[in-house]
Amino acid sequence: MRSFLDTNILVYAVDAKDPQKQERAQRLVEREVLNGRAVVSTQVLQEYFVTVTRKLAVPVDVRAALDDIHDFLSWPTILVDGPMILAAIARTTQQDFSFWDALIVEAALAGGSSVLYTEDMQHGRELGALRIVNPFVDLG
Repeated sequence: MRSFLDTNILVYAVDAKDPQKQERAQRLVEREVLNGRAVVSTQVLQEYFVTVTRKLAVPVDVRAALDDIHDFLSWPTILVDGPMILAAIARTTQQDFSFWDALIVEAALAGGSSVLYTEDMQHGRELGALRIVNPFVDLG
């Protein structure tokens, strides 16, 4: 079983703005990595770098963010390619997903993930063998 980690999970793990979410994200990432289940995509890596170095109230140092990216690249990393982009576009026209969320779903499916951890999509929704899980759903 693989689990896809969306950008927001990785960002919460380093952002001290919400300590409850930070702790939950850190434990989730640690568990999934230790169990060899963590999967990301090139989209997630790009979004992570921009978000943590430019959009947080207390940005992460570029060098530290680069170190994080190197760590993430040790996990299975799904390359966003042309066919995946076309599949995401099709998903946006057939289901209620933004393009960027549809691209995350397509990468999770391409990576053989059975769980997609994200705060940004409908908790509990199932897309074939893929289940969307918001690990913060009980935090309000």
